[in-house]
Amino acid sequence: MKFVLMMQINNAVLDALTEAEREVVMNGHQEFIRTIQESGEMIGTQALGDVSQSVTVAARGGETVVTDGPFVEAKEYLGGYYLVDVETKERAVELARLIPDTRIDGLAVEVRPVMFSAGSEI
Repeated sequence: MKFVLMMQINNAVLDALTEAEREVVMNGHQEFIRTIQESGEMIGTQALGDVSQSVTVAARGGETVVTDGPFVEAKEYLGGYYLVDVETKERAVELARLIPDTRIDGLAVEVRPVMFSAGSEI
């Protein structure tokens, strides 16, 4: 089963971290990547650019319009993801718990099953 482990980022939380805490998070991600590569469960991962660089394309009054990034009111946003192939949802949750973000108040990892995929052969 494929799952996306989506990291929910909050800039206020990240900005409050000390340099040492940021280093722990970065090293934790490197260790997590090694773990899921060695287990054969990793399909891929992507870190996404800052939300300030985003635009949203949507229908408004019958027209397709482009507006600046996600809604400014949102505190959390998708900062990146891991795509994994595991035996069960429980294993996906177990892996998500290994991501260092889950140990910082105000950050989270959403675990969601992949229903359909297309494009490159995986």
